[in-house]
Amino acid sequence: MKLYIKYMVSLRCKMLVKEELEKIGLHYVTVELGTIEIFDNITAEQREQLKINLLKSGLELMDNKKQILIDKIKTVIIEMIHYSKEEPVENYSDYISKEVGKDYNYLSDIFSEVKGVTIQQFIIMHKIERAKELILYDELNISEIAHKLHYSSAAHLSNQFKKITGLTPSFFKKLKKKRLVNLEDL
Repeated sequence: MKLYIKYMVSLRCKMLVKEELEKIGLHYVTVELGTIEIFDNITAEQREQLKINLLKSGLELMDNKKQILIDKIKTVIIEMIHYSKEEPVENYSDYISKEVGKDYNYLSDIFSEVKGVTIQQFIIMHKIERAKELILYDELNISEIAHKLHYSSAAHLSNQFKKITGLTPSFFKKLKKKRLVNLEDL
């Protein structure tokens, strides 16, 4: 039997989930990316107790199949953009489809229906958020950031950045430096 939990992948979250399963006497096969596979059939009482215990830890046991699928898609995208050291071999749609195990057109339709934005728009928003982080770290120049985020050029990144934020990456960087100077004056 599989159960679905809304959480970001981290060793801490996996350990919390495993501890909660053990507390209520459920034996698990795997605890992976938002999914628990358990040996036992889970009673309604055990399910409710697990739900309550997970909520106390900031985790959520999920029931809605569409929302579960959306969260899997979001997790794959966030991991791909924010935590991956390498670029996916395939294009984004193939990569997401492979990771989630469903046809991309199906995933795209459900994602748009539930979230009100396309998967591509969600990817762009996260790429721009990641670009902001990298700009603030001040370790890479715009060309290096563009390459890291798999843009065809620094100009392409700059155009998308301005379209989403209303600012150029260089102006965003200047604002950050100006804010730091102002904080030092306090």
